[in-house]
Amino acid sequence: MSVRKLKPITPGQRFRVVNGFDAITTDKPEKSLLAPNKRSGGRNSQGKMTMRYIGGGHKRKYRIIDFKRDKAGIPAEVKSIEYDPNRTAFIALLNYQDGEKRYIIAQNGLQVGQTVVSGDNVAPEIGNAMPLSQIPLGTIISCVELRPGQGAVMARSAGAFAQLMARDGKFATIKLPSGETRLILANCLATVGVVSNSDHQLLVSGKAGRSRWLGRRPRTRPVVMNPVDHPMGGGEGRASGGHPRSRNGVPAKGYRTRSLKNPTNKYIVERRKK
Repeated sequence: MSVRKLKPITPGQRFRVVNGFDAITTDKPEKSLLAPNKRSGGRNSQGKMTMRYIGGGHKRKYRIIDFKRDKAGIPAEVKSIEYDPNRTAFIALLNYQDGEKRYIIAQNGLQVGQTVVSGDNVAPEIGNAMPLSQIPLGTIISCVELRPGQGAVMARSAGAFAQLMARDGKFATIKLPSGETRLILANCLATVGVVSNSDHQLLVSGKAGRSRWLGRRPRTRPVVMNPVDHPMGGGEGRASGGHPRSRNGVPAKGYRTRSLKNPTNKYIVERRKK
């Protein structure tokens, strides 16, 4: 894992920092695991814009990722580590002994030729997926399920990880990337290790055009809008905009929006820090 700072031979490259892609082993994806990925441009079925600041961007194919890791007990060899344009993390192509191929989210340190396996009674090694009830306490984990059989939903982006803190009865206590400590059923699956591409946070795009390549259109700042368009708009001259809030008036900094009646509140041991 490394980053490269480019020579400033153009204005767009002066501050640009790019990924070294040291971990990537091939630039050809597995064709059988590709699916079409249609872009909406922020328009609904009537062609009307319902989401602003979306449109354009490079054409992509979706990589079908195995978030469930439900081929229990069947060892798989890591065939390649690949770039995925649809996510910040790298992905790994697995060749199972029964001939099936699947993509998974790659963990830091996962090597080509390494064998990974999921299911019960599995060694807690990088890339292996197992129930929280069988992972040693204090282990760094990622790709965590919230409900058994649902598939990984937490700690999936580049460099993300959670930590298994304790177990009590049928629940395990997990410290999540946000800082929240939460109870999760101990029969939920998790993968051992930190998600790959942890240097992603160091990248600098260098120019506005790279956002257009990713399908993001220019965003208008609320303070330059009129009062009819945004609560922070209006005023004489360059007004500060007042208290930061969203377009429909919800405060943006420090305001708690989680419902006090949410039935899953009882599973949160400690809220994330403000």
